[in-house]
Amino acid sequence: MFKYLQNIGKSLMMPIAVLPAAAILAGLGNWMIALGILPVVSNILFLAGVSILDNLAILFAIGLAYGLSRDKNGAATLPAIVMWFVIFRLLNPDSLVAILSLNVSDSQTSLEVLADSIGSVQALSFTQLNNAFIGIMIGIVSAELYNKFSKVELPTALTFFSGRRLVPIIAAFVAIIIAVLLFFVWPFVYNGLVVFGETLVDMGAFGAGLYGFFNRLLIPTGLHHALNSVFWFDVAGINDIGNYLSCTAANFDVETGVCALSNGDVAIKGQTGMYQAGFFPIMMFGLPGAALAIYHTALPENKKKVGSIMLAGAVASFFTGVTEPLEFSFMFVAWPLYVLHAFLTGLSMFIASYFGFVNGFGFSAGFVDYVLNFANPLATKPLMLLVQGVGFGFIYYFTFKFAILKFNFLTPGRTKGEFDDEDQFDNIDSSKESKHKEMAIKMLKIIGNDNIVSIDNCATRLRLEVKDSKIIDDSKLKKSGASGVIKPTKDTIQIIVGPAVEFVAEEMKGLR
Repeated sequence: MFKYLQNIGKSLMMPIAVLPAAAILAGLGNWMIALGILPVVSNILFLAGVSILDNLAILFAIGLAYGLSRDKNGAATLPAIVMWFVIFRLLNPDSLVAILSLNVSDSQTSLEVLADSIGSVQALSFTQLNNAFIGIMIGIVSAELYNKFSKVELPTALTFFSGRRLVPIIAAFVAIIIAVLLFFVWPFVYNGLVVFGETLVDMGAFGAGLYGFFNRLLIPTGLHHALNSVFWFDVAGINDIGNYLSCTAANFDVETGVCALSNGDVAIKGQTGMYQAGFFPIMMFGLPGAALAIYHTALPENKKKVGSIMLAGAVASFFTGVTEPLEFSFMFVAWPLYVLHAFLTGLSMFIASYFGFVNGFGFSAGFVDYVLNFANPLATKPLMLLVQGVGFGFIYYFTFKFAILKFNFLTPGRTKGEFDDEDQFDNIDSSKESKHKEMAIKMLKIIGNDNIVSIDNCATRLRLEVKDSKIIDDSKLKKSGASGVIKPTKDTIQIIVGPAVEFVAEEMKGLR
């Protein structure tokens, strides 16, 4: 089950990877609208970005169907699309009124009639099906149908409908069953998600701090995406990312600080973005400060190697908000430091929310997103996030340095001879291979080609299925260029590579 949940987290990275496009388009559009530059072009850019955000749920369904499919074939996405259309058609208020044979007068809407019949909360829940939760469910079911029926061969007369063509047909009928089940179950599920989200929202800044703390603690498992979906996407009505990026000067009321969005949602200045803002000081300043502390506490003979590793991680964290290469460098070798990191993240979220420092992002809290969304009407004292960030940079540096030296944590570079056996790769001519291929060759040599069952990757991790993960030397993998190694089970291993992981994975597949 743990492995399956991790595969879901990995598959979610595909639709989430589209968010930078949404952030860039919406951010540029907002800048141009605010400056009054080329109104036609600026509105096109903005609406193009928002169109992605408005359809994240179906992108989640497609991404999961593909990511969880056995052979990663594009045909696996068609059943997800079919199920999406069937379920949404059957469960929208107009259709439910017809199915239940309810009479609609000229003065009433379908939603009002449905509310009178089954209850207002239940009726309202069916207007909120376009969310990540439903998208994930459809993606999972579609992938399972594809894996089970994509190789089924029908009798000769029906051969045309065999194999992959059979799956969308089955999916259409399964979607009807799911729609019926959702009619009874979804109102309770939706209400539970809303109550959970509202509980933390009602805690205000303290709730934002709790979210930040648990967000970091879940990183090692890869299950933080489930928590993020409640606050960042439209699962429980919070939709922090979507509502933030959808606000423009045209729909923003300066006096009330409220954005009336085209989808009917309301975004409020100083509140929308509260589950994003506190990450900027951590990713842009805090973690780079930790990287500097790790470098300064490394043994003199290891500083050159550690410096290059820490610099690469710090640059990735500052500019793009990709933090895993840095986090995994100390996550397991000095886990108390990681708990400290999670606490400081929660503290940053609390401070930013309490004092109303807000700036949002579409992908992660790096410099690129910070600049793009600086001009958003909902941005509140965004410059103060930089002041807070400098403070957290110093806090991370001094607390990490003190803890490493006081408790002798064996962070990278703190062990004698840590990089001595890199001559095991001397037979690799770096001048003839790309850096990605060189890393792939090293890792294959360490893991063992015969030991690998399958190779996959998410945004920053190689995810390998192996015959025996216990025989793989973690320290050698780190010396080959990995930032960290996780062995969830005996037959799986995750290797943290960083943003270039896709290129390394492709090289490994090509070398097998």
